[in-house]
Amino acid sequence: MKIGKVIDNVWATRKVNSLNGYKFLVIELENGEKIVACDNIGAGEGDRVLVTLGSGARKGTYEENVPIDSLVIGIIDGIGGGNE
Repeated sequence: MKIGKVIDNVWATRKVNSLNGYKFLVIELENGEKIVACDNIGAGEGDRVLVTLGSGARKGTYEENVPIDSLVIGIIDGIGGGNE
């Protein structure tokens, strides 16, 4: 898993049918890398999120045959003893 921040949305009107209904977000990871991740939990711009990468991302969707390799799996409330 990686920690990142939602910085934007991705709109794609034409895509593989199995991706219909999924929301896509631009996530900036802690190392500065930007990725596009599928989101089905309702994260929004400015949220700090947990992202899973690779084939495990498909397991967090409702269908295992979705062609994704990154998925938002949690919205972070805080890290450590204090809520940052």
